[in-house]
Amino acid sequence: MAISMHKDGFSYDGHRVISCDALSETGLVRHGFSTKQEGTSSGIFTSLNLGIHTSDAPEAVRQNFSLFCRDIGVDPCRAVFAKQVHSTVVLPVTKKDAGKGFLCPGDLPEADGFVTNEPGVCLATFCADCTPILLLDPVCRVIASVHSGWRGTLGKIVCEAVRLMQTRFGSESKDIIAAIGPSIKQCHFEVDEEVYLQFLGCFGEIAEENTVKKGQKYYIDTDSLNVHSLLGMGVLAQNIHVCKMCTYCEESLFFSYRREGMTGRMSGMIELV
Repeated sequence: MAISMHKDGFSYDGHRVISCDALSETGLVRHGFSTKQEGTSSGIFTSLNLGIHTSDAPEAVRQNFSLFCRDIGVDPCRAVFAKQVHSTVVLPVTKKDAGKGFLCPGDLPEADGFVTNEPGVCLATFCADCTPILLLDPVCRVIASVHSGWRGTLGKIVCEAVRLMQTRFGSESKDIIAAIGPSIKQCHFEVDEEVYLQFLGCFGEIAEENTVKKGQKYYIDTDSLNVHSLLGMGVLAQNIHVCKMCTYCEESLFFSYRREGMTGRMSGMIELV
């Protein structure tokens, strides 16, 4: 039984999986955001490292991936990975893409998001501070996964995912449920003036309102900017769920690139039943 550790619409099972209650309640998807708990990796990758491009032992990563997939009830051989490049590229995928990344590690498209309406295709995104976002349209039965680092947030990649759900699969924004997973939060997302000015140029006063300046550094609330982007696409506020867990702060639960440098990766995954 899930142990609710945070009253923000997310549940943690006490082991490997954090889930969004709103997604779970639909009964239409299997999904989860991973922690770094209870895996097989050692050293700096202790222990549930899911990063296939890290220098961790490949067999350990494969075992970790199988453990996490088992916990959320998906077949690892049906998962689709991308070569994430901090872009705003979101691709439609089908069953013919299933296994790219796990069975066919050399056949990865360069992208930072996927969309599908086919059951049994598990969309995976990987992060270690960046923001994983999972989307579901329960009416048209369409899902998306998004990797939104600061460049992706700046480029509004989540809008590209919603737009593809609309244009290719007929989704209406009012029906879409969004789960914004664990990521580095404003308390530790520090950028210099050059980066802040890019956010200011893109989001205007919304960026200013969601930034705290300390000396020559700026601390940006990227969750709020992603929410703003979703609202701008017509997604309803009551359908947007934000996990408050900070990957930097919660060292026992998450890998963090900013905290550790070389480190492991977590994953956010979603699959239509």
